[in-house]
Amino acid sequence: MQWTLVVPVKPLTRAKSRLADTADDGVRPGLALAFALDTVAAALACPAVADVAVVTADPRAGRELAELGAGIVRDEPGGGLNAALAHGAASVRAARPGTWVAALNADLPALRPAELTRVLAAAAQFPRAFLADAAGIGTTLLAAAPDRALAPAFGTDSRARHHASGAMELRLDAVDSVRQDVDTGGDLRAALALGVGPRTAAVAARLLIAGQ
Repeated sequence: MQWTLVVPVKPLTRAKSRLADTADDGVRPGLALAFALDTVAAALACPAVADVAVVTADPRAGRELAELGAGIVRDEPGGGLNAALAHGAASVRAARPGTWVAALNADLPALRPAELTRVLAAAAQFPRAFLADAAGIGTTLLAAAPDRALAPAFGTDSRARHHASGAMELRLDAVDSVRQDVDTGGDLRAALALGVGPRTAAVAARLLIAGQ
């Protein structure tokens, strides 16, 4: 079984505002793009992933992610994260009915293909399933079988919201790289401790040098 992952990438100039204490306005767009590039590269290296559909209206992000091999779906609704994910999943299934689809956060720079494989294998046992983030409040992955709508409910308290929607929570150990999204400076330090991809590592090194 193989999956199509739907990865949302917001306009880079508006991305990662909560990292303001770690990276200034001139650095955050590049850092957000590095997160997305490392996330998508790791996802494409996962044997369980057939392809990745990135939903974005950002020209630079779309261009660079397409160069990695991702498909690009224009973020036409412009209605926020959940609208973008629903639009991406609908576009994927319009082209390939019967596809197993999972939404994956774009800010998982430490993502490891083997851990993602474990999560997707577990998700395949349920009509809809999700993985909570490292903080235990949000969600980093939401999966749906071919006969089920993705029905994303990302945002504040998304773990509780996905529970309430009937999705099964995946309670797996040793998949930290799939849980560790990056919203704050503390999150970035945790991801760096796990070992991030090369693009994030390069930007983070410049941040560390600047902070010395």
